[in-house]
Amino acid sequence: MTKAQLIKELSRKTGVEKNQVEAIVESFMKVVADQVCDKQTISLRSFGIFMPKKRAAKIGRNISKNTPLLVPAHYIPFFKPYEKFSDKVKKALSK
Repeated sequence: MTKAQLIKELSRKTGVEKNQVEAIVESFMKVVADQVCDKQTISLRSFGIFMPKKRAAKIGRNISKNTPLLVPAHYIPFFKPYEKFSDKVKKALSK
C-alpha cells in the first residue's frame, strides 16, 4: 500500500476529506521522524514502538579493493511491533 492508497482508505473509513487526512498523515510522519532523530521513543499501545537503535562500530570490507574498513557506530530508525500486533499478523497470514 502506498501513502496515497493509505490516505484514500483512511478518508473512506473516517469520512474525512482526503486533503485533511493527507495533512494528518504528513504531520504524523514528520513528528515520528523528528522524535526519533531527537533520540526519543514513540509508543503506540497495541501497535508498536518507533525508536532510534544504535549500531555498534564494526569492521566492513571494501569489496572492489578487498580491504577492511571501519564502519563507525551509528543510529538507525527502528520499529518494534507489540505482541498483540505481531500475533494478529501471524494468525491472518497462517491461514
